[in-house]
Amino acid sequence: MTEAQDEAGVFRALADPTRRQILEDLRGGELAAGEIASRFAISAPSISRHLGVLKGAGLITERRNGNRILYTLAEDRLATAIGRFLSAVCPEQIVLRQTTWRPGAQSGES
Repeated sequence: MTEAQDEAGVFRALADPTRRQILEDLRGGELAAGEIASRFAISAPSISRHLGVLKGAGLITERRNGNRILYTLAEDRLATAIGRFLSAVCPEQIVLRQTTWRPGAQSGES
C-alpha cells in the first residue's frame, strides 16, 4: 500500500460524523466498546463496524482486558496524516497556527 492510499483510508474514516465523534470521545482517554456504544442511538453492531474502520485506518488502537475491549485514540497517526495533508495544501497556515499557539504568543511575548 502506498502512503497516498494509506492516508486516503484515514480521510475515508474521518468522512463519517459518527466516527469523528468516537475520536472526540476518545480524546478524554481509553474507553470500553460498551461505553462508546452507549453514547450513540445506533446499534452495537453498527458501532463495532465504525470501530473497525477507525482501527483499520490506524486512528485507534485496542487492547483486551478480560472480556472487554478497550479503545484508545492514536493521536500521532491522526496528527501525522492531517498534518502532512495541511502542510502540502496550505503550508503558510500551519506556520501561522504554530506561531499563534506558542506560549506567550497571544500576549506578545517571545
